[in-house]
Amino acid sequence: MNGFQIFIVEDDPWYGQILEYHLGLNPDYQVKRFETGKELIKHLHLKPDLITLDFSLPDMEGDDLFKKIRDVLPDLPVIVISSQENIAIAVKMLKMGASDYLLKDDSTKDLLWNSVIRIRENQSLKMEVESLKEELGQKFTFQKSIIGNSSSLQKVFTLIEKAVKTNINVSISGETGTGKEVVAKAIHYNSKRKKKNFVAVNMAAIPKELIESELFGHEKGAFTGALTRKIGKFEEAEGGTIFLDEIAELDLNNQSKLLRVLQEREVTRVGGNEKVKLDVRLIVATHQNLAEKVKSNEFREDLFYRIMGLPISLPPLRERDNDVLILAKFFIDEFTKDNQMAPISLSKEAKAKLLKYQYPGNVRELKAIIELAIVMSNEKEIMADDISFNNITKEDMFLLEQKSLKEHTKDIIKYYLEKNDNDVLITAKQLDIGKSTIYKMIKEGDL
Repeated sequence: MNGFQIFIVEDDPWYGQILEYHLGLNPDYQVKRFETGKELIKHLHLKPDLITLDFSLPDMEGDDLFKKIRDVLPDLPVIVISSQENIAIAVKMLKMGASDYLLKDDSTKDLLWNSVIRIRENQSLKMEVESLKEELGQKFTFQKSIIGNSSSLQKVFTLIEKAVKTNINVSISGETGTGKEVVAKAIHYNSKRKKKNFVAVNMAAIPKELIESELFGHEKGAFTGALTRKIGKFEEAEGGTIFLDEIAELDLNNQSKLLRVLQEREVTRVGGNEKVKLDVRLIVATHQNLAEKVKSNEFREDLFYRIMGLPISLPPLRERDNDVLILAKFFIDEFTKDNQMAPISLSKEAKAKLLKYQYPGNVRELKAIIELAIVMSNEKEIMADDISFNNITKEDMFLLEQKSLKEHTKDIIKYYLEKNDNDVLITAKQLDIGKSTIYKMIKEGDL
């Protein structure tokens, strides 16, 4: 049977025919009518899209039949239509999960029509959300979201594969820009929790006075400005994953509160008494050394062991060999596509220059470098001169490329000469070298 299938359960044949005729006016609706609960149950295997249910049937009450429907089709929308004006019954059915409760009167047909339309719209939105989540899950498959094939990255893939199989806590460490949140998302969207929320929280961005409210929520009137109840990030992540980035920034007072929540697996909103049970997967990340912070009494030892779980250390980009060029190609393709530009290639000299650099900002910095290089290029090929490394101070620049001692020496002398307006005597004195050494390098064209 094609179209949107609606089953009507109504023991009054005349009233049932009216509902069947009214809904049947929409050619997209395929309507089938039943007069008893048992008759409906026999046909649930046909998996209708919606059921309208008379509360008072000759063989069973509406709440009993509703439970039996839920046992077979737990997500099926059910509209209860009843002559019962008892508010308690309506509240009970809605609490059990009925999509709507309508009284039999002159307006029932119109209310039913609107209710079906609303349910169809909600179902369409849910399907769209599920589709988007599926696409997001595909986006965060390891090979698509974490670009590269170096041996150091393969070790990370192995650990991610282990993480997605269980609910073990995961702690991700690595320098700024190495992609800690990308790894957290890859774990979530490849796990059994992928259809639930992934909630990311940057602990460094929240004032310590607001952290408890942000994480655990608050009740109306809990403090000045608390005008309504606020659901915290842990409750938002129910059934899914909460990602606490820069966990090392959490102060000791809030560390103890987080520890309690993780131990009890429940939260109590600020200003409230109700304990809310949690089913949340925890992933934390930091660019700092948590073990050292424990030794210096800046991080609780008991919380450290509670959150450590499966540790994943992300390698800096400078230790990922040719991943630099693989990532560069990915960023080029992404940028040109987003900006509707023709394909651009990297020259041999540009590739060599990229491979020599040390990337203190890691993958994030490489992305910025590539995007600027594309803009500066002739839009056909990126040359070495199109590539600029400008994200740190010049004093440190000579340390950021893989060079020989002789090459570094040239860079240092050249830098101080420029700083001293090419005064050889002052430069030689500052560097504690002979002025003849500098003159010789200038004569030979090294400076």
